Amino acid sequence: MTEEIEKARIIIIGSGPAGYTAAIYAARADLKPILYQGLQPGGQLTTTTEVENFPGYPDGVDGTKLMLDLQKQAERFGTDIRWGVISSVDFSSRPFKVVADETKTLLADAVIIATGATAKWLGLETEQKYRGYGVSACATCDGFFYRGKDVAIIGGGDSAAEEATYLAKLCRKVYLIHRRKELRASKAMQHKVFNTSNIEKLLGYIPVEITGEKNVEGLIVKNAENDELQNLVIDGLFVAIGHTPNSEIFKGQLDMDETGYIETIPGTTRTSIEGVFAAGDVQDHVYRQATTAAGTGCMAAIEAERFLSSEH
Repeated sequence: MTEEIEKARIIIIGSGPAGYTAAIYAARADLKPILYQGLQPGGQLTTTTEVENFPGYPDGVDGTKLMLDLQKQAERFGTDIRWGVISSVDFSSRPFKVVADETKTLLADAVIIATGATAKWLGLETEQKYRGYGVSACATCDGFFYRGKDVAIIGGGDSAAEEATYLAKLCRKVYLIHRRKELRASKAMQHKVFNTSNIEKLLGYIPVEITGEKNVEGLIVKNAENDELQNLVIDGLFVAIGHTPNSEIFKGQLDMDETGYIETIPGTTRTSIEGVFAAGDVQDHVYRQATTAAGTGCMAAIEAERFLSSEH
């Protein structure tokens, strides 16, 4: 029996703010988009308890509720939202071939990639327990909740240094913890850190365990040289050891930077293949915010609609 191949004008891969916003615009343009949600419907925001910086929610909103609202809005305009994972793609010719769940083949005239990125975590058992209850991977998103409190940030690169100086403006004290004796951050960022009085640098220390009742109350760190333990009393812990873009299945087909972020033509969401667009955190390693992801989702849908219109 021959497999029936489904055809679509546009397929959107991913269901975070970028994917759902792209779906809203594509559906309103009568492109009848099919959206595959992936392993984590709603993306990274569904692991966040409270979102206070997304426009239109003056009292803040639960991350999962925000993503369900976006999903309902996309469905209202006719987006075909499907549970499933895109397991492989073939962008070598059009229509593009997209395989869902290793079994179902679809052909699409245009594809929007909005697969996001995954924060790298420390791997501590207690880390997962406190995610959303004092453990965060985004200081810009969650720093506000710790105004006037003591926090720790783990990492030694530019992102960690930048987030430490950001938190230092809000928090009473910031512990910057890095397993090596020297930071990997650029000299300019190191200079900022070393000249911020309320950042205490714990270089050569390794996080061992997060403590607390319901929320984070402390962090046990170990001196890498003598194994001596130290207990830090903190209200929040930020992990800034990097993100991994969810771009594995597109490797070898689209231009990417050395860390796997899909490269887009500056000022657009166009990738190295005409008709394939990338939006949100899979192509943005700078801002990584829900609002910027939604903005690029809008851009991708408009650019895809124009691309498809130009062919007729």
